[in-house]
Amino acid sequence: MRSYLLLLAIGLLWGSQFIFMHQAVAELPPILVAAGRALCGTLTLALLCLLLRLKSEHTPWRTYMLIALLDATLPFIMVAWGQQYVDSAIAAVVMGCIPFVTILMAPLLISGERITKSGLASVLLGFVGVVVLFWPKLAQGMNAGLLGALAILFGASCFAVGLLMIKRFAKDHPVVVARNILCCSAVQLLIATPFMADLGHLHLPSHRAIGAVALLGVFCTGLVYFLYMALIQKAGPTFASFSNYLVPLFGVLLGALFLGEQVQQTTGVALALILGSVAMNQWAQQRRARLEASCQVS
Repeated sequence: MRSYLLLLAIGLLWGSQFIFMHQAVAELPPILVAAGRALCGTLTLALLCLLLRLKSEHTPWRTYMLIALLDATLPFIMVAWGQQYVDSAIAAVVMGCIPFVTILMAPLLISGERITKSGLASVLLGFVGVVVLFWPKLAQGMNAGLLGALAILFGASCFAVGLLMIKRFAKDHPVVVARNILCCSAVQLLIATPFMADLGHLHLPSHRAIGAVALLGVFCTGLVYFLYMALIQKAGPTFASFSNYLVPLFGVLLGALFLGEQVQQTTGVALALILGSVAMNQWAQQRRARLEASCQVS
């Protein structure tokens, strides 16, 4: 039950980022928004580590720099760039490939992991749920730039590989892991900002835009990364990757609630399929654990 609650909290927090992102990118370049949210997230988790007296002890910083590049920096940049050329529905469906990449790459990066029929079926069911969620927009035949879609797919694949590297290499406390990843990502994004944004012609943003970046950093980056690291350590990277099916769903529901966007009739069906895929994956993991336990006893 704790794993399900963590998954729902992650989906809710990451789904709400679209509201704050909409306010922030209206006045600031996407790369600056990404750098700002990573920096605010780092400060939030650094304060939490200070209060809990947690320190990094097991994982070298160069490993964190590599994980941050794959898990945060490249996805932030590639997804933001790709969404300039594709519709948000296309982007959400492409991001739904993260669990596919995770389950396919897991046996290569994590010892003891293997591809099972039930696990693959649960991932496929969740992907179908995301397609159903955005089918009304996809059916309209919107123009999707090939390079934009490939950029988002590349960012999603990097995120999936970074997800698996966290499970294998990051041995610190979840709060420390999240802080170090966001710290490294903030450094990388701040270095990249002058090369990807025209800072000389940047106007002073409003309090609303600054507040949106702060909320993105504290809740939709810092807090959610901590919950994500905790879920990886508790239930594994494949189960944690299912949050990418819940994110667009919560994004649609919150958009309807706060931005007045229309909810399609397919939303209920998509919800049932996505939650069904999560339940199937968890059932398969529990069944596998029982079989392994019975084999050890015998």
